[in-house]
Amino acid sequence: MGLSMEKDAGKIPFIPYGRQQVDEDDIQAVAEVLRSDWLTTGPQVGRFEEAVATFAGARYGVAVSSGTAALHAAMQAIGIGPGDEVIVPAITFVATANCVVYQGGTPVFADVEQATLLIDPDEVRRRITAKTRAIIAVDYAGQPCDYDRLRQIADEHHLYLVSDSCHSLGAEYRGRRVAEIADLTVFSFHPVKHITTGEGGMVVTDQTELAAKMKHFRNHGISTDHRQRETLGTWSYEMTELGFNYRISDIACALGLSQLKKLPAWLARRREIAALYRTALQNFSGVQPLRVADDVLHAFHLYVVRFAEQIDRAAVFQKMRAADIGVNVHYLPIYLHPYYQQRFSQNEVQRPEAEAAYEQILSLPMYAHLTNDDVMRVVSTLRQAVASSC
Repeated sequence: MGLSMEKDAGKIPFIPYGRQQVDEDDIQAVAEVLRSDWLTTGPQVGRFEEAVATFAGARYGVAVSSGTAALHAAMQAIGIGPGDEVIVPAITFVATANCVVYQGGTPVFADVEQATLLIDPDEVRRRITAKTRAIIAVDYAGQPCDYDRLRQIADEHHLYLVSDSCHSLGAEYRGRRVAEIADLTVFSFHPVKHITTGEGGMVVTDQTELAAKMKHFRNHGISTDHRQRETLGTWSYEMTELGFNYRISDIACALGLSQLKKLPAWLARRREIAALYRTALQNFSGVQPLRVADDVLHAFHLYVVRFAEQIDRAAVFQKMRAADIGVNVHYLPIYLHPYYQQRFSQNEVQRPEAEAAYEQILSLPMYAHLTNDDVMRVVSTLRQAVASSC
């Protein structure tokens, strides 16, 4: 993120809402690549793809330059184009919908469940039309969606089910990893996520054809890569479709491989922090964490609380920031952004749960090396801010 843990010398340390953790092993892994012959399109990319796919429970991984690029590659692979509709949740980062628009398709916004802010399967079913081609489910904050119901709906209507798991690397749903359920599962490796490659993303899938399409798409739509041409002893290549340069470097993948080794411990720590927050926030009138389902293993990318209507969320936000605690809000419903208001007429339709939640939610700091004392400082400051903001 490039965030300093201290704003000014001598001041109390600043606690951001999320932050990368990079150690000497990570630096050494990157340095080794910098001394090698391959800075990009080399062996580290394939190794990283295989390692993440194995961890996620899928046959194939396709690594790209960002989580957004991964979402775009997924939409291209399943053939989204003009006239197609893809159902997405109203509350998520804009990339979840933008990837549909990149392909000329129309994102259709489904409301979310009040207690979890996950896409509501009943809303999904209501919004299916003859034009619907896919559902993108977002594991908001790190909690898996209700994938059994979503899978049933997708199968009934012959739709692709895509999991935007950019918040949920390492999460599980009813004892299964999400990649074992969805047709395509997308991860992000931005610095605030569970592991980082600096910038980067990946799509994992069991479907050979979809993986091949995405590998071509990330490389300008060219049908062969340099390794295949070297094996064949030819310089010839053909661009068979319009693709993008969405390749990721070996430098980034070396960092990702090193980080992946530490992911289980980091996930365990995030769950410990969540438990600390949950205990500390018990009996805190007017402040309620989002509900965690009994049948999931949450990855806790974010720790989101919701305020009662009488609490001035904006005032709490300002007081927390003034106390050097970097709380945030995730997210403004996508259809309320100016671009979507101007471009898509469906945005006149209200999604009451999403709109109500946006006015009341706040993301507290959550990252693996947050200390217990940090958590208590966040909670203590939150209590003071809420008490003075009612």
